[in-house]
Amino acid sequence: MFRKIAISAVSALTLMTGAASAAGEAETTDVAFSFEGPFGTFDEHQLQRGLQVYTEVCSTCHGLKFVRIGQLADAGGPNLPEDQVKAYAKAFPINDAASNPQFVDPDTGTARTLLPSDHFPANNAMKAPDLSVMAKARKGFEGPYGLGTNQLFKGMGGPEHIYSIITGFTGESKDIAGVSFYENKAFPGGWMAMPNTAIAADQVTYADGTPATLEQEAKDVSAFLMWAAEPKLMSRKESGFKAVLLLGLLSVLLYLTNKRLWSKVKGKKLAH
Repeated sequence: MFRKIAISAVSALTLMTGAASAAGEAETTDVAFSFEGPFGTFDEHQLQRGLQVYTEVCSTCHGLKFVRIGQLADAGGPNLPEDQVKAYAKAFPINDAASNPQFVDPDTGTARTLLPSDHFPANNAMKAPDLSVMAKARKGFEGPYGLGTNQLFKGMGGPEHIYSIITGFTGESKDIAGVSFYENKAFPGGWMAMPNTAIAADQVTYADGTPATLEQEAKDVSAFLMWAAEPKLMSRKESGFKAVLLLGLLSVLLYLTNKRLWSKVKGKKLAH
């Protein structure tokens, strides 16, 4: 019986790995992000640059509907001052009013000003995916389907996938049934509907003077989208570290207590 189960498990593993290879040779680049590892933290300046890339470039087509605007002021995140968050919310455009009836006055048909207590508007006008949990949805993968071993052993996951998509265009395109597709080395199947001009070098001007190369923009917005998917990541790491320390201390105390309680009994056995 055990032999049959073992053979079935090995066969299933082989089929899954084969399916991953057959699905397309997607290339994912490993990027050294500051938040990786048990002691990694978000770089708030990088998150602020990533927010700028999302606002000026990505928000035209993609929404961020699960993220509350006020979270931009949270410590461990972009950590913007409260007055800047209020100004940001007030200036943020609603590109797809039909998907955001909660922000539109039914009598006048005009959108109201957003507040820090509001979530980012949804954006379905271009049929592009929402980016709120994109990094988390692609967190554990291997090229891009599979068993998640890259995430476990190399720290590769959602942010690397997003970075690779942005930087993976080859410049080739084709039309299928009147729809344009663009070749991308990191996308499953190799072709995607997002145009290769969606994000390009020098598309933003960073306030801190960082050169806005395509790779830099891709890295910054990938880090920001990781924060958007896991805004409490730093606090969870801190809680986990404290829990490990307490469990380690408890284990030592239990060992010493057990040794003390049974020392007399073991001593008598040795005497016999």
